[in-house]
Amino acid sequence: MNAAFGQLGNDKVLGCVLAGGQSRRMGGGDKGLLDLGGKTMLETVLGRLTPQLPNVILNANGNPDRFSHLEFPVVPDPVGDYAGPLAGILAGLTYANDHLPHVSHVLSVAADTPFFPTALVSRFCQAVPADRPVIALASSSDKLHPVFGLWPVELRSDLFQWLETGQTGKVLAFVDRHDSVEVSFDVDTKTGLDPFFNVNRPDDLDILRKALSPHTT
Repeated sequence: MNAAFGQLGNDKVLGCVLAGGQSRRMGGGDKGLLDLGGKTMLETVLGRLTPQLPNVILNANGNPDRFSHLEFPVVPDPVGDYAGPLAGILAGLTYANDHLPHVSHVLSVAADTPFFPTALVSRFCQAVPADRPVIALASSSDKLHPVFGLWPVELRSDLFQWLETGQTGKVLAFVDRHDSVEVSFDVDTKTGLDPFFNVNRPDDLDILRKALSPHTT
């Protein structure tokens, strides 16, 4: 029997913006709160994501009040001490399991990648079967971007056990335990950049600002 594709609606997907990193290469602090063309990078990410999904949360550690102006639920990592993106993904899966019983999948996006595709959700939903748990991961230019993924909520217990027992925090190591599919995306036509270009260093932020500036004047 063939798997049924294209039946996952965006109302069954929770968006989880991973904003819980320590940003060491940027000198510490919240990268998402840096200015990008008159808005914070996190506001730009949310502006990209919220038209695609009705339900969105932020994953961040520390005092949640610094994000209060954004008016989204802020959920910390449920395990470890800054245990990496898998802990943030687990935070999204746990929130969906506990608060949104109609949600079957969690979409993870990075808070430092403000020009990810506007069709990210629809492409992911079309790529996974409706009758079994399959992880979808984004790629571009023949490179995987595992922080951008669609994760079945039913994998929550397995991911919790994986992290609690001290397994590696590398996303692909966990993905290898399950069925997965790669979804490829093209260069962003507005900026000319890879859609998953992210800010790791101050120079990266300058590149994004220059790419954005012709479109904000």
